[in-house]
Amino acid sequence: MNVANTTTQVAAQTTDPCGFEVDITDALPDARDHEPVTFQIPGHVEAALLWAETETGARVLCQRVASRSSDGHTAYVATVSFTGAVTLRITEVCDDAPQGITALDGQEQDCFVRLDTGAFDLEMCSGTAQGTGASKWGLRHFRAKADGFELLPSGNNAIGGFYGPFFTPENGLINPPEHTTVEIETVESGPVMHHYRMHGTIPDGLLDELKGKTFTIDWVFTHNTPYFQRRYQVDPFRTVINGRSVDNKITVGDEFEGGQGALVFDRFAAYQGTTYRAGDPYAGELIDMVRDTLATSTTQSEKFVEFRHELEDIEAAHWDLYWRMFCAWEEVLPDDEIRERLARVRASSHVLADFTDRPWQIAQEPVDVSALPHETIFPGAADKTVEFHEETGRAMVWWTSKPSGAFQIVQRKQSGWVNWGSNGENECPELPVGVDIKTAYGLFADRWTGVADQLETAPAVTVRAS
Repeated sequence: MNVANTTTQVAAQTTDPCGFEVDITDALPDARDHEPVTFQIPGHVEAALLWAETETGARVLCQRVASRSSDGHTAYVATVSFTGAVTLRITEVCDDAPQGITALDGQEQDCFVRLDTGAFDLEMCSGTAQGTGASKWGLRHFRAKADGFELLPSGNNAIGGFYGPFFTPENGLINPPEHTTVEIETVESGPVMHHYRMHGTIPDGLLDELKGKTFTIDWVFTHNTPYFQRRYQVDPFRTVINGRSVDNKITVGDEFEGGQGALVFDRFAAYQGTTYRAGDPYAGELIDMVRDTLATSTTQSEKFVEFRHELEDIEAAHWDLYWRMFCAWEEVLPDDEIRERLARVRASSHVLADFTDRPWQIAQEPVDVSALPHETIFPGAADKTVEFHEETGRAMVWWTSKPSGAFQIVQRKQSGWVNWGSNGENECPELPVGVDIKTAYGLFADRWTGVADQLETAPAVTVRAS
């Protein structure tokens, strides 16, 4: 055993990466645009960066991935553009790294990092827990380099928040970006890949079974790649939402803002056609309860006075304000009043959601969401979805490694707020914890299904010694 260990250590110290060849083959026909490819070289390699060449002599930079390496193998990642197949041959250690992903000056006070990935200019924030839209953690700015269009210009919304079941009115809490902060760990940082891990604790609400829960979110960005990756992990839980058992399922919410009267995206589609119901009775019930509370509540809290002022123009108010009024964390209302009022909202919403006056629709063409009641639809299960802007062709495509059981899509012209959420009616979360999410953005509305296929099916990679 001692001899074997010694041999392993010597081999790990002396592995020469040069000469290894990486064969990359794609089962799909379309060209790959800076596809991130991870491969493993046997043994231990110290070099942080390597140069590889394709058969045509094009140079490709490879970055060591420490978090995926061990004494038995060393992982590297490269971003490669090709069609069908390509072979990389490791040629030399790179001592002077070329410019790849770069850090920029942040715009928000809680900015953890702002990156120019080559494809995107994005800003990751840790949140401030002040209970406003501008205090959310996640990506609070996101701009494609190709067209310069900013999806989150104000910083008052975020890509990447998750909420249900912890933050729905079911237990008096909503929208974690506003009510907690995250610690962000840098897992990998180099010219080819940046990998960050958010660590957060969910504020306790009014349900005992959901107290004391923590979460992590992994984010991966690669150089020039027109998509990014993430994964959500949450402490195990089981509760009841919308009258149904919810076991380790969450709502991931990506928000976008175009300003009043403008929509960043104005169509939605699912890969195999869109099965959906239009309208959101729960939203109406919640708004009616907000109005009733403002008119009849006897509470004299300072926060209640503040919310009454902010909700003077209720139709134009930020949607989060409706939820936040009934949030235990905000302390706008006493806990007993929160429970009583939300019990009424839930009871009526459960009935309205099952009425037959909102029939299921089956659409083969993309759905014009803002033309439908409440500018909201609830699509059925899918793992490949898109929101796009019909005139410009800009599109956001999502693939999840397991289907979400339902979605809520909002494209609201009054405020310009657009949402992609992995929840069904009455805020019932439907995305299993722990799935991989790949999100692509670019001017590819006319070919989004091909982009979705590439998100789903990664190229095959094999490594051999030449």
